[in-house]
Amino acid sequence: MPPPDHRSLATPHRLRWHGHTDRGRVRPNNEDAFLCLQFDAQEVRYLGKIGDASSVGNDHVFAVSDGMGGASAGEFASRITVEKVMRIMPGVFKQSAVGIEAGYADVLEELFEQIHRALTFVGYSYEETAGMGATLSLCWFTSGWMYFAHIGDSRVYYLPGREGGIRQLTQDDTYVGWLYRQGKLNEREARTHPRRNVLQKALGAGNQYVDPQVGAVACEPGDRFLLCTDGLVDGLFNQQLLDFATPEETDGETRNAAHHLVVAAVERSGRDNTTALLVEVLAEEDARGGMQDAGCRMQDAGCRMQDENPSISPFSRR
Repeated sequence: MPPPDHRSLATPHRLRWHGHTDRGRVRPNNEDAFLCLQFDAQEVRYLGKIGDASSVGNDHVFAVSDGMGGASAGEFASRITVEKVMRIMPGVFKQSAVGIEAGYADVLEELFEQIHRALTFVGYSYEETAGMGATLSLCWFTSGWMYFAHIGDSRVYYLPGREGGIRQLTQDDTYVGWLYRQGKLNEREARTHPRRNVLQKALGAGNQYVDPQVGAVACEPGDRFLLCTDGLVDGLFNQQLLDFATPEETDGETRNAAHHLVVAAVERSGRDNTTALLVEVLAEEDARGGMQDAGCRMQDAGCRMQDENPSISPFSRR
């Protein structure tokens, strides 16, 4: 699958990210997880929930996952999901370094298939993890492109620096999401629909196969990407996401926009676990603000760390 556009970064650039998660005001535990990862041909590095790093010689992966299942199975499922991402993605970089090329769609589809098999195996192995599953929304930054892959009802938004506005890149794998894309529901109706959390696709959860949505966006300085679980959009409309995600500086330091988004969503709803991960593309000379060197191991690894057919058998997240 060729990239959709030929815009690319002609100069070295940096990525700056902010992540935050909250269990909300109702749930007793947090079944969300997020991951910030940097890797090259020699090593893989967990990144902190706040940081910035050069893209030169490195690939970066950011992901959010929302687990589902009884007892603590949902929490376990999201952790397995991000752990698998950490283990599998660096191998892709090593293959490219020695001249073994693979299309990004093939790579991401295989990643999702391996995670699906792992969750399915654990789900069948223990009574307490029966039916466990997870959503996954992932962004892979490399060579001026952001490749994304997705399944479930977590989301990836694109906030272009040049054109402005906000655009949802991923499709919610729910019947309500299908109705919204068909124009049969507006945003407010989709948010309040009683079946909005009934998933048609997810990793694990008894599904026989997975078919993730994959895509690519050529990025340039000023672009931002927001990854979030459904708890965030339960509390905030799209325009509010754009407003709260706008970077602000206080005393020369950039505000943690992800924290600001999560706090605002929990205040307005808080019925579900809520996670946001905001990634900004910066020109090399524009990166600033006392961040830690991403070449060093940072604290907090981030884990608290398409289908248009509505006839697919759905299941509800427990």
